[in-house]
Amino acid sequence: MRKTFCIILSLALIFCKSSAYALSVSAKSAALIDFYSGEILYEKNAHLRLPMASTTKIMTALCAIENGNLSDVVTVDKRAVGVEGSSMYLGYNEKITLENLIYGLMLSSGNDAAVAIALHISGSIDAFADLMNKTANKIGAHNTSFKNPNGLDDENHFTTAYDLAMITRYAMHNEKFCEIVSSKEKKIPWEGRSYGRTLRNHNKLLFLLDYCDGVKTGFTKRSGRCLVSSANKDNLRVIAVTLYDPDDWKDHKNMLSYAVDNFKAVNLAEKGGYAMSANVDNSDTQSVKCVFANDVFITVKKDENINAVYNYDALPHLNAPVKCGDAVCEMGISAGGKEIKAKIISAENAEKKKTIKDKMRKSPFSKNLGKIFEIWTLSTF
Repeated sequence: MRKTFCIILSLALIFCKSSAYALSVSAKSAALIDFYSGEILYEKNAHLRLPMASTTKIMTALCAIENGNLSDVVTVDKRAVGVEGSSMYLGYNEKITLENLIYGLMLSSGNDAAVAIALHISGSIDAFADLMNKTANKIGAHNTSFKNPNGLDDENHFTTAYDLAMITRYAMHNEKFCEIVSSKEKKIPWEGRSYGRTLRNHNKLLFLLDYCDGVKTGFTKRSGRCLVSSANKDNLRVIAVTLYDPDDWKDHKNMLSYAVDNFKAVNLAEKGGYAMSANVDNSDTQSVKCVFANDVFITVKKDENINAVYNYDALPHLNAPVKCGDAVCEMGISAGGKEIKAKIISAENAEKKKTIKDKMRKSPFSKNLGKIFEIWTLSTF
């Protein structure tokens, strides 16, 4: 019979008056989502297919980071030189690292950098677009179609505000991606010149809001102004997207402020915090302490009081050897109407039980016997 152990924790939350207000934006399409769950906190035509201009480069950067080596030195192909639109001004046969190309892609919005990256990773624009689409499908962005790495106009190049938010959510789990898109400025070498390139981020929100940490701007006449932004304040993390928005800076300030004013993050489990003990088979160590592998947060309304229920089956049995950091199981956490999976890892080592033969081998008697045999052998022969 299956047994379930539950620990109920009442989370004492401070009740405060909500500053809720009606949120409206000028965009044709918009989405504001919770980073942790992907839940929509606000939307306007969030599933309407529209072009996304240079916000395309979020996927380009993600594919480059996941499929390339950032220290690779890329020789710039002639097809990446003089690409229309925004540029980091790459030169033919110029040598530059893949990492610096991604900085040029995301800070200067270099269309030339996008082409150079695509050719380096996949060999052609079409092959790289195929990689982008496969990645989008893996993420669950099924209303998205990529035809190029930079977002230049193509009738078959489109996304939705919701899809783009989910793509960005996935990308923001990558530390290198976060490091790049949160950079206000980056100085990199410029081959053949005595001075380097200074790349300045086009995203004004990084300079206007201290809790904004990304991510990308975009514009063409066909797509209008497009913007993706991310906020991280007191562990509350949200992602905002607007497509075809004549007043995107104001709208994003309002969207991020709406999130900060009306929601908060509650820590359900701390990274390294005790979760359970697990029995160990075939070891002299009977059990090991197990801890949460990561912080686990849930986003709730500021005036919401929740109970958290921690569920797991009968205590797991591990087979030795067990190393610190080994995966143990997943613990289910029910809170605020959501079901969350928390990864549990071992915080201790447990060696495999030694056989009599192993113990004899390492005993002082066995070592001395071996030395005696060695001396006898040398003296005899």
